[in-house]
Amino acid sequence: MTTIENNPTWLEEFERSQLVRTALRSLLTVGVLVAVYYLAPIPNRSHSTPVLHVVVALAAFAAVLAVEVRQITRSDQPMLRATVAMATVIPLFLVMFSWLYLVMAQTNLAAFGTHLTRTSALYFTISVFSTVGFGDITAKTDPVRLVVAIQMLADLAVIAVVVRLILGAASRGQGRKGAPAQE
Repeated sequence: MTTIENNPTWLEEFERSQLVRTALRSLLTVGVLVAVYYLAPIPNRSHSTPVLHVVVALAAFAAVLAVEVRQITRSDQPMLRATVAMATVIPLFLVMFSWLYLVMAQTNLAAFGTHLTRTSALYFTISVFSTVGFGDITAKTDPVRLVVAIQMLADLAVIAVVVRLILGAASRGQGRKGAPAQE
């Protein structure tokens, strides 16, 4: 009689289905974040303080990151859950800064060297994140330059700290999963 544990084909199919579900969930998460970015109405707040928006956005990002790290450490599949977390926090970070730039550009037409659309704001954010900075879109006012500088510093934190935090949580979760149960 063949048991599930002795059937490598079943295990391979289980792992393959887990990978497919993880990939689909990651793509869905990215799709939802991008859809919300493109569909949400743009507020017209000429009296708003950009630094306050950045602080609120970074606080929201930190809260989402904390939830994701907790879910990784509690997951039965921490490495796969870390993939979903990365597919959540990195696009969220990019969409949040794109949104900030879009709102700032709508509030002050002189904020950037060119008119920003949703796509060009996302493009600008990704070029700053990737440190490419083509120069076709430039920050022209001090408040916008300050937000871009904050994004540059936050980019370093995301690359250095957030990725390590997520992978560390996955390693801890994997270690917990492999540890014998304590009574």
